[in-house]
Amino acid sequence: MNKLFKGLRTILYWVSVISMALMLLIISSQVLTRYVFGYSAEWAEEASRFLFVWTVFIGSALIMGENGHLAVELIIGKLKGKPLGIALEIFIKLCSYIFILILITQGYKMTTTMMFQKSPGLDIPMGWVYAIIPVSAALMLLYLIRDTARFFRSLMGETSDKT
Repeated sequence: MNKLFKGLRTILYWVSVISMALMLLIISSQVLTRYVFGYSAEWAEEASRFLFVWTVFIGSALIMGENGHLAVELIIGKLKGKPLGIALEIFIKLCSYIFILILITQGYKMTTTMMFQKSPGLDIPMGWVYAIIPVSAALMLLYLIRDTARFFRSLMGETSDKT
């Protein structure tokens, strides 16, 4: 299982790096063509904006997989190992499941609903732009399931980390 998550992390990392590089290339070429040649491609700004959205959502899944998201851990740190701390962590995980499931269901609805509308510059269905919402939420769900399994294994006293 650890190999699967390591491979997923590598894929997500490279997708985000490539999309950032493409975004940089598109924006730089648009600036160059606008100020040097007086021409601006109508699709460039839109493509870079869509790449930015995809990069943010892929990055969110990547960060969740590394437990790098912002969190205030003062209370959790003080209560770690105590019954109230365990209850708080379970509550946080439950809230995370609810949020991610909302992202998946509502993101899927938005994706399917927006397939009819075309983007003006690229002429692609807007549903493709919104598709990253349920995709990244599904990736976040995988990481949350892994972290929940680790949490409950640690509660039961198992120290080996096989996932």
